[in-house]
Amino acid sequence: MTRRAALGGLAAIAGSLARSARGAKPEQGFRLATFSTDVTIPLGHPCMGGGVEPASEIRDPLLARGIVLLGPDHPLVVVAVDWCEIRNDAFDRWRSLLAEAAGTTPERVLVNSIHQHDAPVVDLEAERLLRSHAARGSICDPEFHEHAVQRVAADLKASLPLARPVTAIGLGSAPVDRVASNRRYLLPDGTPSFSRGSATRDPYPQSQPEGVIDPLLRTLSFWQDEQPLAALHAYAVHPMSTYGRGLVSSDFVGLARTRRQADDPTVFQMYLSGCSGNVTAGKYNDGSPEYRDILADRLHLAMVASWQSTQRTRLERVSFRSVSLDLPPRSTGSFTPEALLDRLKHDPKPFGQCLAALGLSWQKRYEQGRTIDLPAIDFGPTQIVLLPGESYVEYQILAQQLRPDQFIMALGYGECAPGYIPTDQAVSEGDTNLNEWCWVAPGAEPRLRAALADVLDASR
Repeated sequence: MTRRAALGGLAAIAGSLARSARGAKPEQGFRLATFSTDVTIPLGHPCMGGGVEPASEIRDPLLARGIVLLGPDHPLVVVAVDWCEIRNDAFDRWRSLLAEAAGTTPERVLVNSIHQHDAPVVDLEAERLLRSHAARGSICDPEFHEHAVQRVAADLKASLPLARPVTAIGLGSAPVDRVASNRRYLLPDGTPSFSRGSATRDPYPQSQPEGVIDPLLRTLSFWQDEQPLAALHAYAVHPMSTYGRGLVSSDFVGLARTRRQADDPTVFQMYLSGCSGNVTAGKYNDGSPEYRDILADRLHLAMVASWQSTQRTRLERVSFRSVSLDLPPRSTGSFTPEALLDRLKHDPKPFGQCLAALGLSWQKRYEQGRTIDLPAIDFGPTQIVLLPGESYVEYQILAQQLRPDQFIMALGYGECAPGYIPTDQAVSEGDTNLNEWCWVAPGAEPRLRAALADVLDASR
């Protein structure tokens, strides 16, 4: 998607919103509650599933921030968590407990992990496997996890009596300047490399084009007449500047969110991560500490610009759809159950044991027939759709192409158990990021394409 095409699409939607607002009748009955809970891990807790240094210092808190939309149908919950990933039984626990607190059903709870790396990965079955085999690796503390999600559920429930009427929604977007770049770039001989990570000091990948990204930050807001109540900002980039030393932080996306909240404390601010499995800040970030503030400034400026571009329309209806997504796990070579179990028992590296346990946990879930929910909330002119795992940005762009008549806010990092969900092209080109943190079998693209078309009602 080019920047010009994206902005042109927004202009068309804005015109549609203006026409809709002129002819709409006020709709009563919708109310919005907001909640925020500190879910900061304790010192010593693993970060990134044991892949980096455990928590040694809290630089800034990790938060779970969410909304509950109440109306004629069952409530809808959207929550963004400053954790790296929430997987398998842990993901189900979040949805079921928050659904109980909100008085709704689990599939109507959309949980988005923002995916900072100085933050936890939680997979309860994987941790049970590690402990049952006396492994040296550890992914998470189940007791802390339970206390955290219980606190979030309690805060959600306490917010419901304070819910305020919602009469309108607002849509805005703005390009983000010098933050995102695709992992993929071409070497001098024309062959693709996938090594442009979240930070790089190599001048060659820094000099190469951004590659395939979604340049826009999108903002969905909820209004009571002329009063804005909440703003949900979504952008597709790995949210890491400098990381891996145990310095717990919500990183530059959390800093931008905090600054935006300070701009107007009366409007509840959320940040959600888009589909960014293959999108990082590596072109524009060398990992120096000062880049956290630089990237936060750039993202904050885009949030402000997106807000200033907001077009409002009456909230007349809300519908919900969810389809089942079948993504078979990798089960050949080093990903057979036998190979993973052997690695869990004998890998000399604790993180290798953790990776094996994560793979076994996902395989167990799949063998039990527990497919992934792919949910979408349809507000009329806009939809929120939540994709699983580290879905590549091409799926976010596809979602927008499937419904060019709507403002599509595509999120990644829902059920995170599959890890990276690449395109067929990335698999055929030998994307080196798929060697470890990818538990989904090749051939995911046509399955995800079909499911997206179904849940977004693309036939319309």
